[in-house]
Amino acid sequence: MDENAPPGRLPDRDRPWVMRTYAGHSSATATNALFRRNLAKGQTGLSVAFDLPTQTGYDPDHELAAGEVGRVGVPVAHLGDMRALFDGLPLAEMNTSMTINAPAMWLLALYGTVAMEQGYPADMLSGTTQNDIIKEYLSRGTYIFPPAASLRLTADVIAYTLREMPKWNPVNICSYHLQEAGAMPVQEVGFALATAVAVLDAVRDSGQVPAERIGDVVQRISFFVNAGARFVEETAKLRAFGALWNEITRDRYGVAEEKQRRFRYGVQVNSLGLAEAQPENNVQRIVLEMLGVTLSRDARARAVQLPAWNEALGLPRPWDQQWSLRMQQVLAYESDLLEYPDLFEGSHVMTALVDGIVAGARLELAKVLELGGVVAAVETGYLKSALVASLADRRRRMEAGTDVVVGVNRFTETEPSPLTVVGAEAIEQVDPAVEAAAADAVREWRAGRDAAAVDAALARLRADAATTTNLMPATLECVRAGVTTGEWAGALRQVFGEYRAPTGLSGAAGAGGAAGLARVRERVAATARELGSGRLRLLVGKPGLDGHSNGAEQIAVRARDAGFEVVYQGIRLTAGQIVAAAVEEDVDLVGLSVLSGSHLAAVPAVLDGLRSAGRGDLPVVVGGIIPTGDAEELRVAGVARVFTPKDFALTDIIDELVTVIREANGLA
Repeated sequence: MDENAPPGRLPDRDRPWVMRTYAGHSSATATNALFRRNLAKGQTGLSVAFDLPTQTGYDPDHELAAGEVGRVGVPVAHLGDMRALFDGLPLAEMNTSMTINAPAMWLLALYGTVAMEQGYPADMLSGTTQNDIIKEYLSRGTYIFPPAASLRLTADVIAYTLREMPKWNPVNICSYHLQEAGAMPVQEVGFALATAVAVLDAVRDSGQVPAERIGDVVQRISFFVNAGARFVEETAKLRAFGALWNEITRDRYGVAEEKQRRFRYGVQVNSLGLAEAQPENNVQRIVLEMLGVTLSRDARARAVQLPAWNEALGLPRPWDQQWSLRMQQVLAYESDLLEYPDLFEGSHVMTALVDGIVAGARLELAKVLELGGVVAAVETGYLKSALVASLADRRRRMEAGTDVVVGVNRFTETEPSPLTVVGAEAIEQVDPAVEAAAADAVREWRAGRDAAAVDAALARLRADAATTTNLMPATLECVRAGVTTGEWAGALRQVFGEYRAPTGLSGAAGAGGAAGLARVRERVAATARELGSGRLRLLVGKPGLDGHSNGAEQIAVRARDAGFEVVYQGIRLTAGQIVAAAVEEDVDLVGLSVLSGSHLAAVPAVLDGLRSAGRGDLPVVVGGIIPTGDAEELRVAGVARVFTPKDFALTDIIDELVTVIREANGLA
């Protein structure tokens, strides 16, 4: 205690939050080396990014995994991969966050088994499995099973960790992805709390946790939030989150102990808010966003991970991640932020902002509960439609210039950036050989196992899944037998089935009188008349495992408003499925959306499929996070246009799609 501390300061400086970088790529061995470097630089926790095949329950040699292995995270197909990922890292001393949802139980079982092999019992482990499946149906798209079955898996993990891993956070309710999908603050808070209510209800109703221990469950639930550049509003949002969480856990679940009701959250600031144009401006955006979750002591994040300045360009390099880590360290160690009590206590402005968000979020939560809860709100499409409509409204404000994005829709004059002058070298490049090596390795792993033990473990998993038995013991048996990620998920697919979430397009509002739309609408109608068809038909396709569908949905909404007939079947399609839909629906144009970086594999597969189907004449356009060199390669392969995040004006994009159709059909 410093008894001579100046008035207004804390007697002791607060401890900094846990500092993480979101990391993982190419292989378990390469990611392990990256972890070691980041820890040596002062990072205080690990945040593991898994690749899309792992997140969606496929092995590296599956057809849908083509082009995605090691692309946006590390592939973990079995126990051997998890051993390599954490080789030499004492797991009892780590605080590990794993961004994994549908197969969270599987990855946690792998992690716990590796810790046991290191000599650490499960009750020594601390960290978090994200394990919030609801937002996957609304934004990220890495769901596998139907909502009710997915919630059952979440409840099983919570019940298991309560008994065996008391330091572990078994679920991390994510409002982060809701904001990226378009949620306004009241929606973000209301929808996320509706998810938390569904999780707690599922645990309570499962009968696996005694009623008197519900407070222990509540105190191990954490949240993962988003923070945009409007940092004053973001500060109010987090204070509102805490107030409502305290109210719900006290009144709905009877948690008497205030400490158990505390709102605990980690944050990654807004990655999708980063711009490709003038990307150096992303640095100050990230700093402002970090302030929104650190300035208020009473609502400060427990853990922070920041994106890198160049994430709108591609996969960040280790140096880029280091820069983001240093931002946190400068704020925590050089500034005086941690020396003071809450800066907003007693502020009339902040109180009014918080009260407004609390009132609005309470209404959103009540609306979801009236529909029957968050599962019903997912299955009816209500939540997805609300987010698509909200994002469409945000895009309209940006296009109109009401919402200013520096360097994108205002102050666009610029000098060449020395940060990007080296082109493709400004981002991390994943060696294409990684995928082939991973596929060979998983086949070798399967060949070296005890086949009878594998069959018995999978049979037990399927049998238990058909009952209400907690699935963690059967999953641990699968881990020890050498079952792979794809086999574990495949066994549960056989019992639970797979799920196709609503696209949310049916309830989305159009652009109305957006500038220039009437002219584009007339071009669409005129082109249809010249081609002798009733309406122009656009197929919007999401090839591979990339589930970030926000951009594709916004293109679909605006194209529909411009007079196109839009065919959109949702996410996670093979090239063959996209080609079949294009032929069967007799479309005039195919638009592919790929944000995972797998465009050089996914797009040529569709082009080849169209040629094989006799429709090589059908124009194809592509949108995504695509470096300049890759864009040129796609054009050489036959792509008519390539759109990237700098192409933010949706009506202009739709106008260009009409031009592509006219060019392909020889119209002036």
